[in-house]
Amino acid sequence: MSGRERELNHRDCQHSAVTAPELSSMPRMSLLYQLPNLLTLLRIGAVPVLILFLYEGRYGAALVVFVIAGITDGLDGWIAKRFDAVTRLGSILDPLADKMLIVSTYVMLAVAGDIPFWLLLLIGFRDLGIIGGVLVLQWVHGEVRMQPSLVSKLNTFLQISLVVLIMLEQVEWLVLAPLTDGVLWLVVATTLASAFHYVYFWVLRSSDAAA
Repeated sequence: MSGRERELNHRDCQHSAVTAPELSSMPRMSLLYQLPNLLTLLRIGAVPVLILFLYEGRYGAALVVFVIAGITDGLDGWIAKRFDAVTRLGSILDPLADKMLIVSTYVMLAVAGDIPFWLLLLIGFRDLGIIGGVLVLQWVHGEVRMQPSLVSKLNTFLQISLVVLIMLEQVEWLVLAPLTDGVLWLVVATTLASAFHYVYFWVLRSSDAAA
């Protein structure tokens, strides 16, 4: 092989080797950079479809939509971190989409009598309390950055697991009543624990600011 051929091969290899850092510096309007937000919007768009299926009692179809929405949730987060495609819009839309999906599902399941109505109220009051507490802290102390605690992440996982178990029971693909009951009470426990954790955070933050 001549020196000229070796040089051309070397240039071809350099041109074809696309690394993650190069991808991370992609134009802000590129498809890959916007893909996490598009997946999040897709998840938001799935909410009315999920509500319709649950209203019609089509639990099998609702379960498929719920699982696909959950997959997009994990996928958009992975893409955003892997390719440095984290945006301010995404940081707002992602948790909003999660809450819309879970809360709407719990509302429909409570209306259908598949979960106790008091469980819906417990989760709803906790979420409203957290949102209200954050708004108050921001108004009093300025910008407040809060990361989900371990117990809060566990609570979200258990809430999702409970939905999946209930839907599986409704379509008779899998009936594990004792497991479903156990997960329900774990949801209650972690909901209360996460609420107390956020109250502790607010009290601690207020005490530090007053000191």
